[in-house]
Amino acid sequence: MNTNKQMLEEAIVETTKLGEFCRQCELEILVGDKDDDITFKSVLVNRPGLFLAGFEDYFGNVRVQVIGYAEYYYLATLQGDVKEKALARLFNKKIPCIIYARGIKPTQMEIDIAKQYGIPVLLSDMTTTWLMQEISAYLDDLLAPIEVVHGSLLDINGVGVLLTGTSGMGKSETAIELINRGHRIIADDAVIVKKVRNDLVGRAPDKIKHFIEVRGLGIIDIKSMYGVSAVLDSETIDLVIHLDNDANLEDYDRLGSMDNTFEILGESRPQINVPVLAGRNLAVIVEVATRNYQLKIQGYDALEELRKRTNLI
Repeated sequence: MNTNKQMLEEAIVETTKLGEFCRQCELEILVGDKDDDITFKSVLVNRPGLFLAGFEDYFGNVRVQVIGYAEYYYLATLQGDVKEKALARLFNKKIPCIIYARGIKPTQMEIDIAKQYGIPVLLSDMTTTWLMQEISAYLDDLLAPIEVVHGSLLDINGVGVLLTGTSGMGKSETAIELINRGHRIIADDAVIVKKVRNDLVGRAPDKIKHFIEVRGLGIIDIKSMYGVSAVLDSETIDLVIHLDNDANLEDYDRLGSMDNTFEILGESRPQINVPVLAGRNLAVIVEVATRNYQLKIQGYDALEELRKRTNLI
C-alpha cells in the first residue's frame, strides 16, 4: 500500500465492543464474543477477491473485509491446501473482521481458520453494496475527528445554531428563552463536534446531556421540564452567533455586509457577532438572525435589495 495513504488511514484509531458494532450495523456474530474489543483504523471497506487470488500489493489490511458472491464463488473453486493457504494469508493480515454479505454462510474450514487467527466472522443479509455503504457510514461517524467547543447548540427552525461567547454572556439564558419559543436544544456549555465528511455535527457529552446551568436557578433538566420535543441528540452546525459585551458599537456590522467566519476542525461556518446590551432581547435577535441566514441561503439578501431600491448599485 502507498505509504502516505496508509499513514492517513491509520491516523485515527477507535476501539469499540464487537456486540455494539454488530448492533449498530445489524450483523450477526458467528466467530467472536460480543464483549470482545474490535479496533478500527480506516473508514474504507474492502472486498478481498484480488488478495485471495494472489495479488497482495496495495491490500488494505486495516479495513473491514466483506465477502460477497464474487469472493464466495471464487473460494468455492479452490480445493484443499490451496484454499487453506489463501484464507490463512488473509487472516494472517490481522484484519479487523470479515463480514459475509447476502446471507452467505462460510464453510467450516473458513470458520476454523478464523478462530485460529482470532478474527471475528460476522454475517449480514444485506446486499454487498448496501452493506459496504452501511459499514462505511458507521465508520465515518466513529472515526470522525472531534473537537470540544464552549457554547450552546440549538436547532432553530431547522438551522443548527452554535451560540458562543465568554462566560456570563447569557448563552444559557438565551437558550432557555429560545426553548420557550419552541426551538430545540442539543447541548449547553460543552459541545462535542465531529467532522463527518464536510459536515460539523454537534452533540452533548453524555453526562450533561439535556441539562442547562442557569445562574441563580442552578441545574435545569430540559427534557423533564419541557418534554422530548425540546431536545435533540445531535445537529449539524450551520451558523455561529457570537455574543459579546464589547462596548464599542462601531466595531459591529450595521448593514450585514461583513463576512465573518468561525473555524472548527478545518471547516468554516458563517459567524454573526451580536453585542450584549442592557434591555436587548437576545433570543429574538438570535431568531431573527437565523431567519435572515435562511433567506440568504435561499438567495435573498436584504442589503442587496436595499441597494437596488436606493440606486446604490
